[in-house]
Amino acid sequence: MRKIVVLGLVLTIFQSCKQATEPKVLKSGIWLAQLKVLDDRILPFNFKVMEGSDGSQRLEIYNANEVITVDEISYSGDSVRIQAPVFEGYISGLMQQDSITGTFVIESMDRVVPFKAVHGVGERFVDVAPSDRNLSGVWEMDFEKGMDDHYKGKGVFNQDGSKVTGTIRTNTGDYRFLEGVMDGDSLKLSAFDGAHAFLFTAKATDSTLAGRFYAGTHSLETFSAKRNVLFELPSSDSLTFLKEGYDQLNFSFPNIKNERVSLADDQFKDKVVIVQLMGTWCPNCLDETRFLVDYLKENDHKDLAVVGLAFEYAKTEEKAFAAIQRLVDKVGVEYPILLAQYGTSDKEEAQAKLPMLNHVLSYPTTIFIDRKGNVRKIHTGFNGPATGKPYEEFKKEFDLLVDTLLQE
Repeated sequence: MRKIVVLGLVLTIFQSCKQATEPKVLKSGIWLAQLKVLDDRILPFNFKVMEGSDGSQRLEIYNANEVITVDEISYSGDSVRIQAPVFEGYISGLMQQDSITGTFVIESMDRVVPFKAVHGVGERFVDVAPSDRNLSGVWEMDFEKGMDDHYKGKGVFNQDGSKVTGTIRTNTGDYRFLEGVMDGDSLKLSAFDGAHAFLFTAKATDSTLAGRFYAGTHSLETFSAKRNVLFELPSSDSLTFLKEGYDQLNFSFPNIKNERVSLADDQFKDKVVIVQLMGTWCPNCLDETRFLVDYLKENDHKDLAVVGLAFEYAKTEEKAFAAIQRLVDKVGVEYPILLAQYGTSDKEEAQAKLPMLNHVLSYPTTIFIDRKGNVRKIHTGFNGPATGKPYEEFKKEFDLLVDTLLQE
């Protein structure tokens, strides 16, 4: 009898030691994450944790039709760090069996957003009330109306039952893949991509919206909207232009090897050149970078060159180059990306780096240069995959312009 008791005690101790030494990891399956933005509002999104055959984990973040794969998950005791792909933002938190509590952090921007997540909840917005409103269609939107920083937007939404998806386009780019619900008379839309955390809330009638747009814990804007199927934003090709007296673009900035690069270099001589003003922190820029990478893979134009000019938030040159290298490695960028500015992405300072431009209104801004070095077109912003038809139209216009310049 004594032997049985001793054996049981040994097994208990062994099992306890085994549990103590086994590393804690995130539970597989669906999770509901929530960020606390301004006004103590909750910005929700879903992610799923999956196990690989080799025991590794990956995570998928869902925004409407977008799936963001995260493969950088690290653990230390009860703590987990989830590193966004490409972007510097990360989630750091303490794990319990079915929950995480922590923060979403972007260090170079000094942004810290409270975060929590619970396992097993697949709905983005829970406890949704029935609604008799349907917001499908085109909406003319005004942000910060009556203020100095007023701007227009074009909302295109699709509603299926209570679920609402779509995006909002502006002169500086789109707000990417938005997903949410009609909750009674309230519209709720959100998106999280590892760089931006967006939440839109509004009171809705069948023909009007009145609401607020939250960007993390750093920005809050009011907006109103009305149905207008004929509404269009100004042409993205007319917003940025060369000042009078200029025909060409000139710059000299360092590449990742800290070598100065300019348009006068042999690598650009007698070629059509596309200059991309961008930042590694910018989701619209990432959309355009992926487009350019795919275009160059599918179209072997020997007389076409692309060069990126990065305007970085990173506080040191070393960190800015590291962010550029991370983008290059993650996306497979084969064209040079130069460091135009670090420590801020301020557009006035960016314009001072390129004084021949009337302004730098948006990241990205894309400049098309012919074989003679003359600027032929400047496209402000980027209509990414979330915009659907405008994105397809952009690709056709891009193909036509590049082919025309190459044939000259």
